[in-house]
Formats: sequence, C-alpha cells, structure tokens
Amino acid sequence: MSEWIKVAVDAMGGDNAPGEIVKGAVEAVRANENVSVTLVGLQEQIEAVLATCGEYPAERLSVRAASEVIETGEPPVDAIRRKRDSSMVVGLKMVRSGECDAFVTAGSSGAVLAGGQLLVKRIKGIERAALAPILPSAKGPVILIDCGANMDPRASQMVQFAQMGSVYYEHMCGVKDPQVAIVNVGTEEEKGNALVKEVYPLLKACDSINFTGNIEAREIPAGGAQVVVTDAFTGNAILKTYEGTASVLLHSIKDALMTDLRSKIGGLLIKPAVKGLMKKFDASEYGGAPLLGLTGLVVKTHGNSTAKEIQGGIEQCILFKEKRVSEHLAKSMGLETE
Repeated sequence: MSEWIKVAVDAMGGDNAPGEIVKGAVEAVRANENVSVTLVGLQEQIEAVLATCGEYPAERLSVRAASEVIETGEPPVDAIRRKRDSSMVVGLKMVRSGECDAFVTAGSSGAVLAGGQLLVKRIKGIERAALAPILPSAKGPVILIDCGANMDPRASQMVQFAQMGSVYYEHMCGVKDPQVAIVNVGTEEEKGNALVKEVYPLLKACDSINFTGNIEAREIPAGGAQVVVTDAFTGNAILKTYEGTASVLLHSIKDALMTDLRSKIGGLLIKPAVKGLMKKFDASEYGGAPLLGLTGLVVKTHGNSTAKEIQGGIEQCILFKEKRVSEHLAKSMGLETE
C-alpha cells in the first residue's frame, strides 16, 4: 500500500542480531499501522526468530535474503565494496533505489558511514553527512552533531552541520529557531582551538540559525542549547561519556534503594517519580542517530541495541518521513534533492 512508510532493517547488524533486531521490527509493525518493514539478512536465521514472536501483521513484515554479513572489525570501505550481498549493502541499495524510504542498522558504524555516502549519496551541495543523535536533557531533547562521521571537518562543513541540525530539530521536535551552540572549553568568544575559532564567526554570521555562542560540555545535560555542534571526535567522546554517566548514575540509584528495609520502603514510595526520571534520561527513548545530509534516510542505532531501541529507530524513521525532514533540509539550505 502506498501509504505505508517502508523501512529496511539490517537484521544481522549489532551485538544482539538477529534476535533483538527481529523482535524490535515485530514490535514496530504491531504498534504502527502505517509502516512496513523488510528484514534484510540470513533468511533462515531471521525466520527462526520470527517463528518465536507470535502473531504479527505478516503483510507488513517481510524478509529479503542477503548471504553476507559485515563484521565490526572489517575495514569499512573495503567491506562495502567487497560484500555486495551483505545485509547492510542490500539495505542501503533498497533506499537508493526508492524501494524503501529508510534503512536502520545497529551494525558497523564505519561501514554504515561509508556505505551511506558511497551508495545512498549526499544531497547535492552538502559537503559531508553527519551523525546527529538526540540526547535527553533537563529541558528536553538535544541534538549532538557530529558524533562520529567527520573527525577533522572543515569550518564550512561545521556550519552545514549547524544548519542541518537546526532544521532537523525544528521539524522533529516542533521548536522553531532552536538554540544552536558550539562546544568549547569556555563560554568566552575568544576561547577554543583553531577550528572552533574559525567556525565561531561563521556561525555568528549565519542568518538561517539561532546561534547562541559557545557551550561547555557540562551544560549539555542541563539543556544549555538545543542543537550542539562539534567535530566527530569531540562529539563521540561527549556521547559515550554522557551515556556511561547516565547508566552508572541510574544503576547506582537502583542499588541505593535496595540496600536495606528502610531504603526499600522509601523506594516503593518514590518509585513512580524515579521511573519517570529514568525514562526522561534514557537515550534509547529517542531512537538512533540519522546520517543527515543524504538523499535517503539512514539511521544508526547502538551496536548493543535491544528490541526497544530497534523499534525506536523504526518509529524515528516514520516521524522523519511524515515531517518531510529531508525536503525541508534541502529547501532551507537552498539545495536540491536528487
């Protein structure tokens, strides 16, 4: 049916494939009547998991056989070019051809970055695609761009990251002219390394974004800006520290509430509040990281994604397509989609 949003899912990507991947896809089609999912990968393994999933709308969940799997340790570009029948390459080609609207994978980050740009291609005029995960903060969602695709970007590319992140936030989160800031070691304009000092005046002069200046990493969880711009090396370090700290803190709270009878009683009393807090700061609630700047939608989820995160990534694709983010992105930057 034409009204279905069609999502290809790499069933073999990630630490928990294919079990959690397949289960997440099943939950997504159960919960959303406007999506169809194609699971790409080793057919027998996928069907064995599907056989354990109970009833689901089979007309909206299919399997596309792919005989190869790209492993995490393989050289990304070589793997994309050599393993043409891998679940990742087949899924990316389904987006390129228009057979599917989006592709979700928990597989090799390097391979999906290489494959996205080699196979799906960038929007004409975009210098580099960028990974843009949505993170939780005290004031709502925050976009961190870039967090893994461009380790040594040029200043002009970081300006495009800011523009793409702003458009993405406006249409996905419903906030017009979101606050955009660049990661720095202080809030003063004159601070920073050579790249940040070069980028700062360019962002300040960019009329299409609401640039608010520098932001220190510690202000990100507090919601100091809604779109946080940085290079991929710094962004990935922030992302991993952010996730690790949140995980340790939330587990420490759980442990503290189970130490003795008094804490257990107190824990029962505050359980609803704690549960709400944990959900608020659970990054998996926001799905994966889209590779912004491509002609089609590619979403990278965590390598250890559970069924919940795969479902979230698929639902993120639904919203992305419904909001026509790629079209808005190209239009706002004066570019053309192919």
